[in-house]
Amino acid sequence: MIGLVPPQGPLRVLCVAAHPDDVEIACGGTLLALAARGGVQVVVATLTGTPERCAEAEGAAQAFSPGATSRFWSFPDGRLPEHWGAVKDALERLARDLEPEGRVDLVLAPSPQDAHQDHRLVGELVPTVWRDALVLEYEIPKWDGDLRRVTTYVPVGREDARRKVELLSKHYPSQTARDWWDDETFLGLMRLRGMECRSAYAEGYTVRKQRLDLGSGAP
Repeated sequence: MIGLVPPQGPLRVLCVAAHPDDVEIACGGTLLALAARGGVQVVVATLTGTPERCAEAEGAAQAFSPGATSRFWSFPDGRLPEHWGAVKDALERLARDLEPEGRVDLVLAPSPQDAHQDHRLVGELVPTVWRDALVLEYEIPKWDGDLRRVTTYVPVGREDARRKVELLSKHYPSQTARDWWDDETFLGLMRLRGMECRSAYAEGYTVRKQRLDLGSGAP
């Protein structure tokens, strides 16, 4: 495996989700690793959710990324494609709001290949708004069975993997009765991705576009 190391110094990370819990299910281990790194400013933007679900998401954001900023919209769950223009406007306004403090370095967002229509739309729009950031497209296990080959792995230690699943159930009690919501689901996927990159656990992402600077002096 060839490892890539993010730049030293402050790192601005934006997590974009169609629904509360998307980010933590897909990226919880990554967020815990970023929190341990230090010097990371995290913004979590969620486009749908009832007041109860948004409150859960705000608590989860603080647990995974202490000091994180949460932003919410109230688009209808399962109907985001009907609101294409409004969703695009919301993301562009968010980008402008973040701009005074400097550009975003890393964006975590769904894949445009995701089988869920809400995830898919967000995945299509994010790269059109944040053109200069590295976009990691995350994966979410679900009934649709749409998991695909990933291109990038973030290793997750055993302690952080178990911490992730503990925090998920602690902060999203409204979801724990679902038949797919259990530690085995979340740990199982992380274990498979870990095996693929020679780590105990890992979270997988797809990168469609990135620039590799080798110190050649090119602009």
